[in-house]
Amino acid sequence: MHKRKMRDLVSCLSENAVNVSHSSCSSYSKNACISPSLSPSIQNSISCVYKLVLSTLKQFLITVTWCNNKSNSNQGLSIRFGDDDPSAAAPFRLNTNSRFFRNSKKKGSKLLDSDESKIEVLWDLSNAKYDSGPEPVNGFYVVILVDSEIGLILGDMAEEAVSKRFKTSTPMAKVSLLSRREHCSGNTLYTTKAQFCDTGTWHDVLIRCSVENEGFKVPVLSVCIDKKTVIRVKRLQWNFRGNQTIFVDGLVVDLLWDVHDWFFNPASGNAVFMFRTRSGLDSRLWLEEKAAQKDKDKVQFSLLIYACKSS
Repeated sequence: MHKRKMRDLVSCLSENAVNVSHSSCSSYSKNACISPSLSPSIQNSISCVYKLVLSTLKQFLITVTWCNNKSNSNQGLSIRFGDDDPSAAAPFRLNTNSRFFRNSKKKGSKLLDSDESKIEVLWDLSNAKYDSGPEPVNGFYVVILVDSEIGLILGDMAEEAVSKRFKTSTPMAKVSLLSRREHCSGNTLYTTKAQFCDTGTWHDVLIRCSVENEGFKVPVLSVCIDKKTVIRVKRLQWNFRGNQTIFVDGLVVDLLWDVHDWFFNPASGNAVFMFRTRSGLDSRLWLEEKAAQKDKDKVQFSLLIYACKSS
């Protein structure tokens, strides 16, 4: 999705266009990104890709998607395994729309067969609490077993559920979050949380496009982490594509943006923002690094925000 668009974005940038800043640098304003009275855009869907390494050293991918599309009844949770065709129906799906989601379906288990593994999904959403997005924040669990091995556990109630149901000797896979994709719609203010590495802390991320008066009104893009401005792009209608490099938790993170359609294709009003970690030993961008990556087991993380401006 958007691979060609993002590759074109990178190819048009020279190495000299990459700037380095630090999210904790005191020279940046600490107040520039305090949330204004404007409410953030609404998250329509959140999709996370997890990499599992089983005790047999077998690697396995799981994609978990939470959806909250109010324009139709197709809301809830879907899970894909391995290299499932994204255009095909997900092998596991729960419709949590209140009109159709009966109490009997809010908790349960299901066995699934894939080409390579035996999979079991256990879930309990009967007491799930939600904030403004489609992903529950507490009161739930989703546990996925792969070949009788505990693979992915999600939710604040997951550890308790695992301890009650399985023996302490049950093997557990090593899990890493590879990517998180968010679809948002509404205005030009976006907020989310991100953990850029498995051992890192969670950070508040805010992206805002506003208009400032410099004798004449100009659009400005601000990206903030933990209420500290890490980039600020002025005259955004001319700098609608670009990238900068920041440091978060000691990691090199490439931040790329493409808001071309906001200005030149207002009928769709779509924009893309991406945060992507890479090796600090390599000065190349992540798209170039991918082909030359020597350490195939090295885990990198990407956060993709797909933003639709409806007003």
